[in-house]
Amino acid sequence: MCVVVQGKVIRFDDVRGYGFVAPDTGGDDVFIHVNDLEFDKRHLAVGAVVDFTVEDGDRGLKASTVTLVTPAPVLATAGVGGGVTGVPTFLPPLPDAASRADGDAPSERELATEVTEVLLAGVPTLTAEQVLAARGVFVAVARSHGWV
Repeated sequence: MCVVVQGKVIRFDDVRGYGFVAPDTGGDDVFIHVNDLEFDKRHLAVGAVVDFTVEDGDRGLKASTVTLVTPAPVLATAGVGGGVTGVPTFLPPLPDAASRADGDAPSERELATEVTEVLLAGVPTLTAEQVLAARGVFVAVARSHGWV
């Protein structure tokens, strides 16, 4: 049985045709590829809300039968060389626990999102598999130090 999930696009490289969507239900980010879109890829950008079916791909979770629910806000993304959308030209540092409104360290999900953005902005040639592997190692180290 296929279950349709809704989520928000957190990364999409329109040149390479892939990115990631964060399911509203939580859990790991899901790989999204242009070949699985049921709409014109020009309407896909960071912040867009999509419905999709989650499948087990060769390298992890993969979105299929992706439909657009809500387009991204017009000013929500800023292109940076190489066609990567949604990467700010300046990435602010993660706030430390003392400066966060709730006084806590970032959640694993917040850290994973920041690490993904930094990796893709800093090294846009990384593959999805490399991004997921590097992010996993970084989050594991952060967890072992109590940073998240």
